[in-house]
Amino acid sequence: MFKLQTCNPVKKKTLYLLVPHPPLWGLIEAVSCKTFFLSSMEAKDDDYTRKDRAVLVTVVVFASLAVASVFVALSYYCYIRNKVSKRLKTTNKRIEYEERASSFPSLQVTAEKGLQVFTFKQLQSAASGFTKSNIIGHGAFGSVYRGVFPDGRKVAIKLMDQAGKQGEEEFKVEVELLSRLRSPYLLLLIGYCSESNHKVLIYEFMVNGGLQEHLHPVDGSRSVSSSLDWETRLRIALEAAKGLEYLHEHVNPPVIHRDFKSSNILLDKSFHAKISDFGLAKLGSDKVGGHVSTRVLGTQGYVAPEYALTGHLTTKSDVYSYGIVLLELLTGRVPVDMKRPPGEGVLVSWALPRLTDREKVLEIMDPTLDGQYSTKDVVQIAAIAAMCVQNEADYRPLMTDVVQSLVPLVKHQRPASRAGNCSSSHATQSPKALV
Repeated sequence: MFKLQTCNPVKKKTLYLLVPHPPLWGLIEAVSCKTFFLSSMEAKDDDYTRKDRAVLVTVVVFASLAVASVFVALSYYCYIRNKVSKRLKTTNKRIEYEERASSFPSLQVTAEKGLQVFTFKQLQSAASGFTKSNIIGHGAFGSVYRGVFPDGRKVAIKLMDQAGKQGEEEFKVEVELLSRLRSPYLLLLIGYCSESNHKVLIYEFMVNGGLQEHLHPVDGSRSVSSSLDWETRLRIALEAAKGLEYLHEHVNPPVIHRDFKSSNILLDKSFHAKISDFGLAKLGSDKVGGHVSTRVLGTQGYVAPEYALTGHLTTKSDVYSYGIVLLELLTGRVPVDMKRPPGEGVLVSWALPRLTDREKVLEIMDPTLDGQYSTKDVVQIAAIAAMCVQNEADYRPLMTDVVQSLVPLVKHQRPASRAGNCSSSHATQSPKALV
């Protein structure tokens, strides 16, 4: 800061002016009495020399250039910063998918891994040209078609969307994962096709479709005669639990499904359950109590609270999702239904206070079960569900513990004859098989 004296004959006034160079000090004294704008300094030309004028002009020019340079530099910095920010967002998204894909061996699927490689022409023929009338389901990254091979085998063919890198990474993850995992509780991947822009997955055909369609029919036509009976629900709960147990406890590092829900539990002709859709799966931490940080993906109503808030993903995130499915099996309700009365829209919030109350727990049971269960069994299943949906991940059980708790409950049930409720009607006229 530098002092500037004006020469108002009536009253002197002290002003302050930022001056970039010391040589200007003397010139400031020559500023006109009427104004201190440099452009108006025309009075008393003989008060300073031409040399002084030249110096002043030079200083002003350089000062202007300096200001202009700073402005240009700041503008360029902002431009580069915005560009880098956008690039980082894109890169982070790409890394998320590449990280999941690179978590598994490189995509060199051969017959050694038990997968068949199909041509797109073969699959077009099997799926009748991928016509709309042959669609049996939709996924996040493509549609599922019913297919029949020349030898009579029925399959489910998932045609991945051609647009976007995301679908391609989902394809890679699912092929790599299912090509090396083998369990009777996981959907069998028969083969794949990867030609140009065509990415196709071929699965075993599950005649009775997804669990979701049986618990929550689209047309709402649920009745005692058409719903899944109690014994079948318990068996489905156990088999789904065994599928997650395999992923969490028998694979190193563990595999986190990340999108476990009733629509991803498929049922065969005997209503045995298998877990499907591993496109969002991720390898978990091999450290005790460890987690992996990732973008929050999944389905509303099934996502664990700590994962939704922090992005910290663990096997306990799947346990929470399993607990929600268990609540669906008990109540027949969807995880989120805002058409319900106030306080009942979110299944877990409504059910949790009642799960540990021996009397109130019976009030939440699916009315279509029509008393097929014993109070003792309901209380035990409700206790398991309550533990699985705890807000604190550390309080949730391991899937191994869930399996061990369910096994004796399923064993003492009647033989899996489906109690005459839906074995014939669903086996012969099943809903659309999903993958």
